[in-house]
Amino acid sequence: MELLGTLTAVGCALVGGVFFAFSGLVMPALGRLPAPDGAAAMRAVNVTAVRPPLMVLLFGTAAACVAVLVVGPGVVPRVGAGLYLAGTVGVTIAANVPLNDRLERDPITWPAYLRAWTRWNTLRTAAAGAAAVLLLLG
Repeated sequence: MELLGTLTAVGCALVGGVFFAFSGLVMPALGRLPAPDGAAAMRAVNVTAVRPPLMVLLFGTAAACVAVLVVGPGVVPRVGAGLYLAGTVGVTIAANVPLNDRLERDPITWPAYLRAWTRWNTLRTAAAGAAAVLLLLG
């Protein structure tokens, strides 16, 4: 059980690190571009992101969190696993992906997209980081 919690925590931390890089580096850089260029670059990122490296990490960690919920020892790791599932995967599905889909098909204003996407991304970053800490504490 200890190995499961540790590996799950590492997965949460890695996902949080990827998302942190976007909120702290990538999105501010794209925000400095002219709106059509920033939006085009983000659309390219969105296509590239839906590939095995990120998807395996994001959803493999989610599967590990489900395992922690089922067989994990104690409340603290289970809270961490639930936090990752709701705050990272849930926010991705409910907020970031719909924003990406809208950017792809609609002329959404780039500044509005940039603000909303980064706000939601920062939330899922914090959830992944907190989940990692809780899983390690357990």
